[in-house]
Amino acid sequence: MRVDFDPEALSTHDFYKLLTAVVVPRPIAWVSTVSPDRFVANLAPHSFFTVACTDPPVVQYTVVGRKDSLRNVEDTGEFVVNLAPEPLLAEINATATEFPRDQGEFDAVGIEREPSLRVRPPRVAASPVALECTLHSTLRLGNSTVVFGRVVHAAVREDVLVDGRPDIGRLRPLARLGGNEWATVGEVHELARVPYRGRA
Repeated sequence: MRVDFDPEALSTHDFYKLLTAVVVPRPIAWVSTVSPDRFVANLAPHSFFTVACTDPPVVQYTVVGRKDSLRNVEDTGEFVVNLAPEPLLAEINATATEFPRDQGEFDAVGIEREPSLRVRPPRVAASPVALECTLHSTLRLGNSTVVFGRVVHAAVREDVLVDGRPDIGRLRPLARLGGNEWATVGEVHELARVPYRGRA
């Protein structure tokens, strides 16, 4: 037996809570941007995040409403996706606070930054991976905006690489679940794809 939920009969907030409880786990784009005058460095986590294209390499994240990270990207055309690692859970959560536009999360939360190589927004120094992006396009959908960024540079900390590839056990990425729940990777299963060999 199932329980039916009609998005037309529920409030937007209630159906949002249902969606985020079942579309899990969700990787986190910890997005850094700068204001057009470059005086304020913004940093905010976004859990509607994935790869959009591989050639050219494009990532996407969704902003619900009109947040500073969206305005900055629209104004400057640049951003950085920093991997959100388990040891920085408290800091990541703290940067989800909606600070005033003239107050940057790097400074407000006390997060060390480092310069990016190809774009103006800084990287999170303690994050093991940074994807430097230029704005490809945006897509407005109802109350949300999907941001597509072309990855122009990837910086990966050497100690998380095994045989030249990022290792999940060393990256220790966080994921978002429903409500106030967060998740870690937990047990990892390795299983090769089964090739199609045609009919016997």
